Amino acid sequence: MRLRLLFLPLIPLAFSVLSPAVADPLPVVATTSVLQDLVRNVGGDKVDVKTLVGLDGDAHTYEPTPSDAKAISTARLVVINGLGLEGWLTRLMGSAKFSGTRVTATEGIAPLTMQEAEGGKSKTVIDPHAWQSLANGRIYVANIAKGLIAADPANAAFYRDNAANYANQLSALETKIRAELADVPAAKRRVITTHDAFQYYGKAYGIAFIAPIGLSTEDGEPSAGDVAKLERQIKREKLHALFLENISNSRLIEQLAHDTGAVVGPPLFSDALSRPDEPAPSYLQMFEYNTATLKAGMLKN
Repeated sequence: MRLRLLFLPLIPLAFSVLSPAVADPLPVVATTSVLQDLVRNVGGDKVDVKTLVGLDGDAHTYEPTPSDAKAISTARLVVINGLGLEGWLTRLMGSAKFSGTRVTATEGIAPLTMQEAEGGKSKTVIDPHAWQSLANGRIYVANIAKGLIAADPANAAFYRDNAANYANQLSALETKIRAELADVPAAKRRVITTHDAFQYYGKAYGIAFIAPIGLSTEDGEPSAGDVAKLERQIKREKLHALFLENISNSRLIEQLAHDTGAVVGPPLFSDALSRPDEPAPSYLQMFEYNTATLKAGMLKN
């Protein structure tokens, strides 16, 4: 009996030695909620992802906080959109003294540009909203997988498998979206939104988007002449597809609706995802919801 009592304490010790240690999730920071969702789909339970610009947030006008610098300083991977979206990021990364892996999700994407007026002159500006094409979304996913593998090579096969599976979901959704929009006649494929966030969507799926504010919500209010010109176009072409965005002030679109008799449709989700109890809590759901909403609006034109 004495020998049995001596051996009992050794049993848990043996199991603790033989059991493999569970690695902590890879700490990752994503600048926007869209990027956070993409990282979660590729990284699964191997990553712990924090976002800087949260749900319904506006990356164009975001002001970093001390907690953002702290999150970046402890991260091993930071995922950014690039193309000028996060103008505040360089200073933030410097203050955080980040030394880990940095991924620019738009690397390899041919950016779209637009002409915008500034000081009476026209200038060419890059459109950063590249995630609004699912083909570009697959490039985002590939870049994120590459970054995760660089930061955490032990789980490379896991990240590759997740990225491939998720890319297949994006391809399937794109096929579904093209079929859904095929019912909309070419003459009706015109939409008015608050700012130019849907140029990539429009090019990919054959829709003309018109916006009184430019590529960034920082661009300020359009002139009275520009608003009057747009109102004449709305009346002339009998446009009814007017939409707010979840990150935008409603005043301008409501003014257009009041002056022209058009009806404002449900909000679109452009630069940020929605809260869980709203229609666009994930990248896939954002595309599904936006497409159904746009189609309903365009058919009224």
